[in-house]
Amino acid sequence: MRSLEAYLRAVGPKALGWYVDQEGDWQELDAEGWAHIWCELRERNGLILKLRDTPSDAGQYDFEYYGKSLDSPLFANNPGAVCAASFWLPPEYLETHGPAHVRELALELADPLPFNSGHASLSFNFLYRPPGFRSLCFRYPGMDVQVLRDIAWNLGTRMRGAYWLTFLGQPVLGELGGVAGLRARLSSPDITVQEMEGARAVITLGTWPEAGDAEQGHELPLYRELARVLEPWLYQAPPTQDSAADEDLRRWERRFLD
Repeated sequence: MRSLEAYLRAVGPKALGWYVDQEGDWQELDAEGWAHIWCELRERNGLILKLRDTPSDAGQYDFEYYGKSLDSPLFANNPGAVCAASFWLPPEYLETHGPAHVRELALELADPLPFNSGHASLSFNFLYRPPGFRSLCFRYPGMDVQVLRDIAWNLGTRMRGAYWLTFLGQPVLGELGGVAGLRARLSSPDITVQEMEGARAVITLGTWPEAGDAEQGHELPLYRELARVLEPWLYQAPPTQDSAADEDLRRWERRFLD
């Protein structure tokens, strides 16, 4: 609730105008709708929330939360299941307010959350994957690709990858030797490590988030350096029945390593 409140203060109360109800239909976020959202957040653990500026396309502002009662028998045999949240901003917000402001907002959003991991990054945003999407992913390695719903079933305490802002909690930060151990493994002066309360930290790669461009030789060396440090703890999506798609995904997951 505190993170969502901070997000709304930053983007304005009218940035999110719609939510998905329990039947899967979009409903307008009027005063009654917001009262329902806050009540749900207060009273339910296993809660799914989808709030957006528009129900008709990918939009610019978006909040998603996949909550789970992790002590439920439903998750007894699935140790990779986690609660997960995402907060979206359009690129115009970054350009208008600057990266320092966006970084501070990300820290404000992360601060109340008992996270194992997290990140802030440029990202593709779509309802349906466009033609040539695979080639775009490999050309611009700094662009994130994620379906939060699916990742939240398998991520566990592992790391999604190396990003402009990479948030580390336990147990990974402890296994790296804490903040001091993490700093000792990173040599570039353009990488900063900031300690956070609760045995957590955030790593910042340069001033601005970067998309990179493999065709132009912009291969994001800072991202590669961090990925090598995090490699033993990186997430690998479970295989599917599509071996070709699995191979592409594995290549993308290791885009800063191979």
